[in-house]
Amino acid sequence: MPPTDPNYTVLRSQLASLTTEEHRPDLADIDRRPTLDVARLMNDEDATVPAAVAERLPEIAAAIDAIAARMTRGGRLIYAGAGTAGRLGVLDASECPPTFNTDPSEVLGLIAGGPSAMVTAVEGAEDSKELAAADLTALAVADRDVVVGISASGRTPYAVGAVEHARAIGALTIGLSCNADSALAAAAEHGIEIIVGPELITGSTRLKAGTAQKLVLNMISTLTMIRLGKTYGNLMVDVRASNDKLRARSRRIVALATGASDLEIEAALTETDGEVKHAILVLLGSVDGREAARLLAASKGHLRAALQSATAHASTT
Repeated sequence: MPPTDPNYTVLRSQLASLTTEEHRPDLADIDRRPTLDVARLMNDEDATVPAAVAERLPEIAAAIDAIAARMTRGGRLIYAGAGTAGRLGVLDASECPPTFNTDPSEVLGLIAGGPSAMVTAVEGAEDSKELAAADLTALAVADRDVVVGISASGRTPYAVGAVEHARAIGALTIGLSCNADSALAAAAEHGIEIIVGPELITGSTRLKAGTAQKLVLNMISTLTMIRLGKTYGNLMVDVRASNDKLRARSRRIVALATGASDLEIEAALTETDGEVKHAILVLLGSVDGREAARLLAASKGHLRAALQSATAHASTT
């Protein structure tokens, strides 16, 4: 965009009004300071982020409850963003299958410019609302789904366009940004604005803003999965044992939940094809693998409810 383009003047004015783009004259000599001093300064800056997130916990919790309600009815959770924000969304989505045994289609991440934009900038992709609408249309987004637009500035057209398109068709929408009174928050049903202030390096929103977004995305996915019954207490009972480390973790989780011996754990996991949640129900509910599967299906995957059903059935027989 050349300086003579009238849009350039508008965009420059917009950026100048954002706290995440503010210049800090007190750090103008940062490149001349000792490395340890700059490291301490950066660490001090990062330490302010959790407090900024804490100020928005009521909004975050309300959004999570709304997301869980949609997903309980079969909806999907879809993140949409550009650049760092998009990468964080893709990262969070990609961690859900191994952590919570979700189907890859249940939690998705869209980044402006497509998968290649994860490692290489795609020029102009973030500036297109139409591209966001096309990406959501390709996923057949419907009113049962949830779309979370992510943008540090809160003005990125791709993120705003994703939320506007999703809301127009009745999907639940959340806008996560790091500036007050953002267009993204205004476009969404649930606006979450984490105000982290100016960055150590002017405009480098992969720093505090990126950290804030990662913290909130951690909350959104983790707490939603807790609400959906993907944990038992604080144990990852829906973990997918896809490697040696996770297989060892699976056995440890069953042990922590049941107190059973190694032989009992192996037998239960064998009977349930390695499904941790089912194995726990076999051991604690004194049922076989088939009955465990039936009880969990009836309780929509909530282990506590399935255990109550197993206990109630045992007491009447």
